Amino acid sequence: MSGRITSAFGAKSTAREVVAGHDLSGRVAIVTGAATGIGVETARALALAGAEVIIAARKPELGEEVANAINEEAGSKRVSFGMLDLSSLEAIRHFVNVWGDRRIDILINNAAVMASPLMRTADGFEMQFGTNHLGHFLLSVLLAPNLIAGAKASGKPSRLVSLSSIGHRRSGIHFDDPNYTTRPYEKWEAYGQAKTANSLFAVGFDKRFKDQGVHANAVMPGGILTPLQRHLPIEEQRALGWLDENDQPREGFKTTEQGAATSVWAAVGSELEGVGGLYLEDCNQALPWSKENPWTGVMPHALDPEAADRLWDLSVDIVGAGA
Repeated sequence: MSGRITSAFGAKSTAREVVAGHDLSGRVAIVTGAATGIGVETARALALAGAEVIIAARKPELGEEVANAINEEAGSKRVSFGMLDLSSLEAIRHFVNVWGDRRIDILINNAAVMASPLMRTADGFEMQFGTNHLGHFLLSVLLAPNLIAGAKASGKPSRLVSLSSIGHRRSGIHFDDPNYTTRPYEKWEAYGQAKTANSLFAVGFDKRFKDQGVHANAVMPGGILTPLQRHLPIEEQRALGWLDENDQPREGFKTTEQGAATSVWAAVGSELEGVGGLYLEDCNQALPWSKENPWTGVMPHALDPEAADRLWDLSVDIVGAGA
């Protein structure tokens, strides 16, 4: 794979190691879903490097608790909580209206729902596609002017980070019925579709905004046991081979600090300056997926520019923004 972008970091690197040496003073970052899991460590690493960080999540108690803990560690008030429910288009528009015209330098679309039973958002969308993709799509296109303003103010491109997953290998986009209105629902296929959408969104966003100073990349954080698994009984996690006989994470799973590393690298890595539309994992540009290594790599359908354009147009029609 000629021209592949790599870094000095890898699968075991932590978010703090990745951000070491970066001074993010004056930079503003929003991290969705940062009240739990790898989002917490993503917010922490950025804040300890000097950034102002907004935890955009739907649980005020948890979000405020995380913000207070990071501020205490940082020794100053760098982190705050913003109420954001990505399963409601109205709530997303409210968050953006409250934000106003303030600049943003880094937007990390970290929040996710995984393998849930069939549920629907406030607007009737299938929960995984509706929250993981459509919610982040609306948030991002409405905040695009703020990201552009951040680039103008700093003189450096702003960055959008879209969290995908190796789960993208389970499904491409079902364009005639993405919300399972007629076809039978299967939770892992739905998760795969949503994670493919997250990758294609990075391709589409970068294409539309790179000339205005904003770049977007997709990230596979790795396997990490966090509240993301809330819909999976422990028996199913055992059957998937995620847990050993003592119900401990199998070899290859990451800590939350390691799981946040690629998101942080995508947000600050000098190797990615002026670069977008990529799928990243283990702090490197991912290799193509192969049968020999089925749990790593990226499949062609997740980076297909034609599918990215088609998904963008569909998303615009659904949410009424981003044209």
